[in-house]
Amino acid sequence: MKMSPQDFLDWESKRITLLGMSGVGKTTLADKLPKQRWFHYSGDYRIGTRYLGEPIDDNIKRQAMEIPFLRDLLRSDSIYIRSNITVDNLTPVSTFLGKLGDPARGGLSLKEFKRRQSLHHTAEIAAMRDVPDFIAKASDIYDYKHFINDAGGSVCELDDPETLEILAEHTLIVYIRTSPELEQILIERAARDPKPLYYREEFLDEQLAVYMAERGLDDIERIAPDDFVTWVFPRLFRARLPRYQAIADQYGYTVDVQDVAQVNDEQDFLQLLARALAA
Repeated sequence: MKMSPQDFLDWESKRITLLGMSGVGKTTLADKLPKQRWFHYSGDYRIGTRYLGEPIDDNIKRQAMEIPFLRDLLRSDSIYIRSNITVDNLTPVSTFLGKLGDPARGGLSLKEFKRRQSLHHTAEIAAMRDVPDFIAKASDIYDYKHFINDAGGSVCELDDPETLEILAEHTLIVYIRTSPELEQILIERAARDPKPLYYREEFLDEQLAVYMAERGLDDIERIAPDDFVTWVFPRLFRARLPRYQAIADQYGYTVDVQDVAQVNDEQDFLQLLARALAA
């Protein structure tokens, strides 16, 4: 969706999609908007509750079945287990994705890891394609004036132009571009606390081969799961940046993370986007 700054400011019911790496402040920015006027759609929350809900719960139950006490209670239907995903706590989604490597250290086989990655890919496409329906619901059912789509950090990996065209048709796409300083902070944070991530299969195969050669490994099960995540994160980060920029160049607009950090309220947010459209 393309428009002039004045058209944007005059737009009665604003609909925005925020894109960018995890950690650049998409959710923080969305939370600064008045909750009585802005419907906050979280792509990751939709993935975890609608499209990966059952696989996530099954994964938790599978782990619980390893504990004899819980096993007996589950088999007798004496307890009920499900994840407690919220917009602010998406840990069950990343836990389901898991990490590649040594099963003794919680790692997954390459086959199982790719299966879960594929499920996430399908779920993320579906969650983004749900945006038009939720725009309608937000207005018709809940009487929200404006809509913000807080998209996940891996949207640039979907390789699905139709999904991007749907988002561009129904929302103004805004990419939050990171800075070298924040990039280093996020890389250091990932090294301290390696989290499961989504990878394009082509990227994973390519980087896994390099990692195995560098580490002198000949078996996936010898990989230390946290070590691979720490090693690959900077490469993933830098591979995603031009992908996000390409989306913004074709379908939307770009704002810098330093400017986003100066936003304190709705008026600041609208002026920031108006300047981006003017540029």
